[in-house]
Amino acid sequence: MKALLWRLITIAAVLVLPIFYFIDENPFDTTSFLSWREKKMVAWQRARMQISPVKTSHLKTFKDMQRNSEPLKNVSSRILIGALPMEKKLLTIGISSVWRPRGSYLLDTLQSLFFASSLSERKHFIVLVQLADPDPKWLDQMISNISTLFKSYVQARQLVVMTTPLNSYLPLKGLKKYFNDTPTYVVFHSKQNMDYAFLMNFATNHSDYFLMIEDDVKCAPGFVTQIASILSAWERKPWVTLEFSQVGFIGKLFHTRDLPCFVRFLLLFYQEMPCDSLLSHFLDILMQKKPIRFFPSLFQHTGQYSSFEGKFNRLKDEEFKENDTGSPSNPAATIYTNLNVTNGSVLMNAYSLDENFFYIKEAKAGSHLTVLLDIPAVVFRIQVLTGSALKKENQLEEGQVELGYDSTNRINDCDDYILLGLLINGILDKHVLSEESGKKVKCVRVLVTATLPSGLIVRHINLWIKETEKYIEKPLEVLGVVRLEVESTKVTKH
Repeated sequence: MKALLWRLITIAAVLVLPIFYFIDENPFDTTSFLSWREKKMVAWQRARMQISPVKTSHLKTFKDMQRNSEPLKNVSSRILIGALPMEKKLLTIGISSVWRPRGSYLLDTLQSLFFASSLSERKHFIVLVQLADPDPKWLDQMISNISTLFKSYVQARQLVVMTTPLNSYLPLKGLKKYFNDTPTYVVFHSKQNMDYAFLMNFATNHSDYFLMIEDDVKCAPGFVTQIASILSAWERKPWVTLEFSQVGFIGKLFHTRDLPCFVRFLLLFYQEMPCDSLLSHFLDILMQKKPIRFFPSLFQHTGQYSSFEGKFNRLKDEEFKENDTGSPSNPAATIYTNLNVTNGSVLMNAYSLDENFFYIKEAKAGSHLTVLLDIPAVVFRIQVLTGSALKKENQLEEGQVELGYDSTNRINDCDDYILLGLLINGILDKHVLSEESGKKVKCVRVLVTATLPSGLIVRHINLWIKETEKYIEKPLEVLGVVRLEVESTKVTKH
């Protein structure tokens, strides 16, 4: 029995001692930025992932880069819109976005984020958006849209948009393929890892915590307050990441003090696997053995098409509770248009609550349908559905919806319009932001921004009207009991 015990001890020593030999006998250069804990972390990661000679060369390249200069010296991220807050906040909410073949969801995500938070909650966080696609046309369009739609948040220093040029990125050619991934997908997730690393690097010093969400999510009302209450409860407990969604990299919360370490980790292993898998290994290294998840989820994945080659994506978080706003109100109104309406088309069908629809054979750029309310009302949600419900034909692919206000008592129009949002795949479904929610809307205008190659179907223009006109602000407080599911876990404080 003793002989067997000594054999086991000998085997364990053979397996474990080389790891610490790597730390003790082969430390990084003394000019390196890495601390003892970080050296140990990389050593364990090398052992755990069984890094091949190719991967070892990546490790050497990364160490050489850090040895020759301070961390991330060559990264030249810059602000495109807005300015960082003067004082440190509780939370930075990070979003990285790229061009999508089937249309962007970013504007909808920002709309949901700000609508789901009250004025008092917004004092405690900033939103940091990274536009991570180099296409200049897309960048210009997104900058214009964000500047117009979210002007008040930009001016309040609650929304900042930044980018990092491609010359800051590590090589994206000659990447090695793992797990039978296609070369195209390896490039995609490798760049995404660096996108996230540069976003987190930029966010390090502006808040106590960092929350990562994606650019195609819906936020639960009061999510900031719920996160703040959980942080208060977990203030003295050790954790690396708290999770507020089960899906991908959505809803992952970090201490900002941990971001530099995770950024280096992402850059070191950027081509090995997607970011959510890398995060799992990172947690394992720092001894958080199980995910710490809170229910119900505070964020829902809404994108139907992936940013990777526009592939259809059915991914949903079953623990997210939808906030049902009920049926549309559609108060009494008249519709005006400059479209050439034939005798067979009924314009009012576009505003009806039944299954009828409006069809027009030709719609040129500059054409519009304008709903003029008989009595101006406080509108909190607007939905515009175009195209055939079954075949997805005759959609308004390039169009926008505007809210009209009237101070001069015009008969058939309004004297002031603001952009509510763009139609994506022929559809718009948006809440009106809180700054405008107390104002009475008189007009809702659907504007065609590019001539359609074929006819146009408008199935529904739906409005939801507020019963109470006064917007009541809630303080930052616990909104309800949050069910916590944490498996038996051991976390080492770091």
